[in-house]
Amino acid sequence: MKNKKIAALLIAIAVAAGGYAAYRYGLRQGMQAMPAETGATAAPSGAAAGKPLYWHDPMVPGQKFDKPGKSPFMDMELVPVYASAGADNDDGAVAVRPGVQQNLGVRTALVTTGRLPSGLVAVGSVAYNEREVALVQARGNGFIERLYVRAPLDPVRQGQPLAELYVPDWIATQEEYLAARRMHGGDTASLVDGARQRMRLAGMSDAQIRLVESSGKVHPRVTVSAPVSGVVAELGAREGMTVASGAQLFRINGLSTVWVNAEVPENLAAKVRPGDAVEARTPALPGRVFKGKVGAVLPEVSAATRTLKARIELTNTGGQLVPGMFATITFASGRGADTLLVPSEALIQTGARSVVILALDGGKFQPVDVEAGAESDGMTEIRKGLAAGQKIVLSGQFLLDSEASLKGTATRMDDMRRSPAPAGAKK
Repeated sequence: MKNKKIAALLIAIAVAAGGYAAYRYGLRQGMQAMPAETGATAAPSGAAAGKPLYWHDPMVPGQKFDKPGKSPFMDMELVPVYASAGADNDDGAVAVRPGVQQNLGVRTALVTTGRLPSGLVAVGSVAYNEREVALVQARGNGFIERLYVRAPLDPVRQGQPLAELYVPDWIATQEEYLAARRMHGGDTASLVDGARQRMRLAGMSDAQIRLVESSGKVHPRVTVSAPVSGVVAELGAREGMTVASGAQLFRINGLSTVWVNAEVPENLAAKVRPGDAVEARTPALPGRVFKGKVGAVLPEVSAATRTLKARIELTNTGGQLVPGMFATITFASGRGADTLLVPSEALIQTGARSVVILALDGGKFQPVDVEAGAESDGMTEIRKGLAAGQKIVLSGQFLLDSEASLKGTATRMDDMRRSPAPAGAKK
């Protein structure tokens, strides 16, 4: 029984080997007969062939090599291109009649140069410019006798009176200074200077000291004024209350400039740099465009939204922008040199490479491998593969690329049939 199984196995192996040999023989005979049946022309030989212009892979006709060898793209030998055959016939170009072009809806455009706009739009909210904050504090222990600003967010102007304080501690120092001035003797100047320094240490400003000097009277009350124009963001004073030296009475935020904290996606943050020009728009002021620049990109990513904050500084003419307003920011970066630009619809993305169809003279079209860069506003940057002024196809390019690929496949098969068998190959 065992011998019968072994014999059956040997017979099956012999039949398979014989079938494979018959298949190889038929394939070789068919390949040899195919040129005569299809009318393919033989490759130029002898003196008529001349020196090859270059070698290429028919599946990637845009890449040319100056010597024969193995194709880096396909598992095959590079194919020579001869001057007698005409470069236009072996570079992957296809000819399409004008009527067919019209039926395909072929549209073309020129390769241009320019700067690709960033195309980055972010949203954010208006906030106070923290660099325009002024704090008003009590300069001595005293009482608030009168308050001129009574509610938060009240607008104030620079130099406007805010409150009037009565400071008992100033009475003794002012009287000491006036007494020293009335003294007569040889060393009164040092006493007067010492009394003036004690008034300054008590919290009196130079303007208040000059008022005591010019009037010759004690001034225990002081009027607190706004150091900048803006709004009262915080109010810590009420009439009749006692305040200590250094207590914060008012916090004033200026409104000549404001910040917009824009939320920039983490993957686009590299496109935003300090100094970039921006345009801001808000639904509260339709039709108004506020121009500014990026002040800083804060080094912190929100864990919830995966965004970074770009701090935009805007000039707030007329105080129209109010903290809390929603704003849309358009970044208009103009960095970098001019690059080649093509409409994004002209690109054919295959996953492994990017292809653009060139429109040549005489109704011919040729696929070209390109290296694409950034894309924005319907335009794509081309880093390699094209030149300015070339005409490219915008529509119908998929059919043209398929036709060129089919032609390249046929050319490759024809070259394989014409090429001699490698030395040492079995017949």
